[in-house]
Amino acid sequence: MELAETDLAQPRWLVCHTRPRCEKKFAALLAAEELPHYLPLLTSVRRYGARTRSFTKPLFAGYVFAQVAPLFQTRLYQQDLLARAIEITDEARFLRQIAEVRAVVASGYELSVRPLLRRGRRVRIVAGPLRGLEGEVDDPTHPEGVVLSVDVLQQGLLVKLPAANLQILP
Repeated sequence: MELAETDLAQPRWLVCHTRPRCEKKFAALLAAEELPHYLPLLTSVRRYGARTRSFTKPLFAGYVFAQVAPLFQTRLYQQDLLARAIEITDEARFLRQIAEVRAVVASGYELSVRPLLRRGRRVRIVAGPLRGLEGEVDDPTHPEGVVLSVDVLQQGLLVKLPAANLQILP
């Protein structure tokens, strides 16, 4: 299926996965090119002895949302700030979720990002003595349960771990 000339000029929303610690630079590049984008930032306050420092950090580390025409996408890679661009398949749902993120960030409530865990989701343990082992989420309502398989016995071991120690696998 070929794309028409008008399809290549029509801007689409992308999830831009940046190189490590390049989110703000990439957002500045998008702003300089006058491209619609969104980089949700949180203000963080740290105390160093008697001094207090305030700084902003990305809510979703490594990601910036941008609306870019397909003809312009190759230009995004020229500054070596972008690792890959992921197309949004359901733009209406994406825009609704981004509006929700904007509202939550603007509310000033304390928030943090958590992985979306569901039953059967493959995960890798990234911290602690079981680091490197892989398993499946047992119960999404209590995501600390990870089942490590022993296939030959058709058995599994349920291990209770904090969700922060888990990395979702593709």
